[in-house]
Amino acid sequence: MSAPTTTERMTRLLALVPYLTARQEGVPLAEAARDFGVPERQLRRDLELLWMCGLPGYGPGDLIDLVFEGDRVRVTFTAGMVRPLRLTTDEAVALVVALRTLLELPGLAERDAVSRALAKVSTVAGHAGDRVSPVALSVDAREQALAVVREGLERRRALHLHYYVPTRDERTERTVDPMRLLLVDGKWYLEAWCRRAEGVRLFRLDRVDDVVVLDEPAAPPAEAHERDVDSGIYQPEAGASVVRLRLARTARWVAEYYPVEDAREVDDPPGGLAVAVRTADVAWARRLVASLGGAATVDEPAEVAAAVAADARAALARYADVAGREG
Repeated sequence: MSAPTTTERMTRLLALVPYLTARQEGVPLAEAARDFGVPERQLRRDLELLWMCGLPGYGPGDLIDLVFEGDRVRVTFTAGMVRPLRLTTDEAVALVVALRTLLELPGLAERDAVSRALAKVSTVAGHAGDRVSPVALSVDAREQALAVVREGLERRRALHLHYYVPTRDERTERTVDPMRLLLVDGKWYLEAWCRRAEGVRLFRLDRVDDVVVLDEPAAPPAEAHERDVDSGIYQPEAGASVVRLRLARTARWVAEYYPVEDAREVDDPPGGLAVAVRTADVAWARRLVASLGGAATVDEPAEVAAAVAADARAALARYADVAGREG
């Protein structure tokens, strides 16, 4: 998966201490990870970093102190970080609009919780929130898919969906038995038994073109088990090839859209990102690099890099030939 940004992590670190302080009895690590939308492993790394933060002097008695008790964690010294972050008026108004829109979604779970959050944020926004004009917002495809999937889960019905598989550049059609919804790194996933693949699969909802609830009941077989996603949501297929890419600043979006691993910042090119992509279709990787128009290069494997270079030379030769005939 793509690496979290520094801003995202800093925001989470600033919110963690007030969050734990409000729950002096301690919080299960799994619950805290779920609340912050990160894998448990990432939350542990955040907590370990907090241990090294505190007041000037940075000696005993100056640093934030945490206690782990079994699977729970609690804070015993806050180093003054006892108040949650405050919203600006603009941020509060934006949240009011978003929460009001969320309440309009069909099949919304936890409607009461959203309503309570809206009431609290409206108080923060004050009169500015009262002046928010009604905003006509269309429900995008992802939100529609989320509502349909929730309905299938609640009614325990099978789903029929059209799904885009980016690592094969393929649009597929399949019937699945839904098992659960996951929200990881701000993205919704459906975990389901795929009848076509005869196995448990994760479907990212923003890649679902269409989904309908079927009349037949959902019936995942006994061997269908929920995945452990603590180490990351992406689990490549067995035998998938690793293609290492170096992305220019303008191509960093690739790491957000496609499942990648080993994402790291690089200076060459400036502001670039080095990533590894696993795919069973190496030809797809060649097409991806070609489509980026020079904003990506292949570091490994050598044969893929050579093939991409050959594709580029052939394209230039055809362009020169056409230009020569037209000239």
